[in-house]
Amino acid sequence: MEKSSLKALAREQLATAQASSSGRSAKTVYGGHEHILRQTVIALDTGQQLDEHENPGEATLYVLSGRVELASGETSWEGSPGDLLIVPEARHSLRAIEAASVLLTVAKGR
Repeated sequence: MEKSSLKALAREQLATAQASSSGRSAKTVYGGHEHILRQTVIALDTGQQLDEHENPGEATLYVLSGRVELASGETSWEGSPGDLLIVPEARHSLRAIEAASVLLTVAKGR
């Protein structure tokens, strides 16, 4: 069994994002391409975003810190710490309203 602190990892990734010219950072904490389930901590500095992209499978975003906006088409949802956002099964984007970190959980179909 393994244990890790998502709070500590979120702080570390946010510091990395804020020091990066791209304003973002990510680290997979569980799974990967060889697994169905993958969990990744993503950090975005204020105003940075992940441009519109396809849904990789069933997915959720758990907001660890800051505030984000998940958008798909003309619909958007805001998330604050403790919020769980269901990623739509359509093209979508993610923007940091303020410096933020999220836990992305994806279950890919086989």
